[in-house]
Amino acid sequence: MDIRLKRAYETPSPEDGVRVLIDRLWPRGLSKEKAHVDVWMKELAPSTELRKWFSHEAGKWDEFRHRYVQELRQQPAALEQLAELIGAGRVTLVFGSKEERFNDAVALKAFMQTRGK
Repeated sequence: MDIRLKRAYETPSPEDGVRVLIDRLWPRGLSKEKAHVDVWMKELAPSTELRKWFSHEAGKWDEFRHRYVQELRQQPAALEQLAELIGAGRVTLVFGSKEERFNDAVALKAFMQTRGK
């Protein structure tokens, strides 16, 4: 299972494999051409309410992950689509946040790795 993470504003690379944007909103100021996103799976993004509540605060990380996993489980078709992409080769989860340790991409990667075992 080869899942990587990359900010949307970082330069895309052929080593990224399939680039999957997992944010509900398109990254501000980034053109579709520069983003090189292969699939936009906004249904796997946290709800607006959850995202605003979390606000990338490290102290809320564990609770965010718990709530986010509950939301993810409500999206079985999207999770299956992502699992198929991951099964076919390298996938890079693309996110817009400046916060690289506490964000939905980190939580989604961990969830998919656990789910795949």
